[in-house]
Amino acid sequence: HQPDVSITPPPQTMPQRNTAGFLRPRHLDVAEPVRVALLVPLSGQAASVGQAMLDAAQLALFEFDDPNILLMPKDTAGNPDKAAAGAREAITEGADIILGPLFASSVSAVAGPAQLSGVPVIAFSTDRNVAGGGVYLLSFLPEEDIERIVDFAVLEGHLRFAAMLPQNEYGQRVRTQLTQAVTARGAQLAATETYTPTTDGMLAPAERLAKLKADYDIVLLPAGGTELQGLAPLLPYYDVDPRQVKFIGTGLWDDPSALREPALVGGWFAAPPPEARTAFQGRFERVYGTKPHRIASLAYDAMSLSIALSGGTPGQRYTVSELTADDGFAGIDGVF
Repeated sequence: HQPDVSITPPPQTMPQRNTAGFLRPRHLDVAEPVRVALLVPLSGQAASVGQAMLDAAQLALFEFDDPNILLMPKDTAGNPDKAAAGAREAITEGADIILGPLFASSVSAVAGPAQLSGVPVIAFSTDRNVAGGGVYLLSFLPEEDIERIVDFAVLEGHLRFAAMLPQNEYGQRVRTQLTQAVTARGAQLAATETYTPTTDGMLAPAERLAKLKADYDIVLLPAGGTELQGLAPLLPYYDVDPRQVKFIGTGLWDDPSALREPALVGGWFAAPPPEARTAFQGRFERVYGTKPHRIASLAYDAMSLSIALSGGTPGQRYTVSELTADDGFAGIDGVF
């Protein structure tokens, strides 16, 4: 699995900007630093995720030890209006590049002011629809996961698929990609059921899917966390034997809690190789004393990329050709 970068080229050079408000901290020896803004939720419901991403970005800054880089964190609070305000503030302060935001609605809100100023954005949303116009995505896209896991399953001889899909936008995206991936490989999507993420909302759909078990030999469960823990045991409860019907998942399974679920033993899911991430987690824990959130590595990689491409004169950094280099970049979660 490779985190994906979606592209629509922005202008090659930044428009002229008023430099009067550019941030120039006294602690930096360099006269004109490279300013990297990080827009993440540091308050609100997703504050713990945002803080982990900020910590990971700071870890990259310390490890690469480039005295020319100025990291400028901005709190989006998971709110599009605050994200847009943070982006405008960062641009006024001289941001050369913006990392984040995390949520699709916030990315859309940031895109306008960023595009007007010619500042590229590397966001962490999993929604392809918000990419373009100078907004790039560094994230784990479900479409990539579905392509990879279906390809692997078909190569292993599975041609009759089923799926339990959440009744939300994510489930719709998974259904669309699953249908395309299965059809393109000469396989069949034999049965699907949708559910709401409650016990009552899962029981009846699982029972209906179980009654069709003769029609399929592999079933996709694109869920994670407590939702997956509630969903996974239901099919075996209704006599779908995981030893006869292979259970598969997306990167949402890439979680220790999923690996402890008995119904998923022997299942397959798409995720990056774990070695580099394990090393990153160890370094993170030694510095901060806590385990990083799963997507904190994306902020580390985005910050590392910003440092690696920070050479050149203002207005000529982070160009389309640099950000879309054919070979990609080596990151915690593989090549992106």
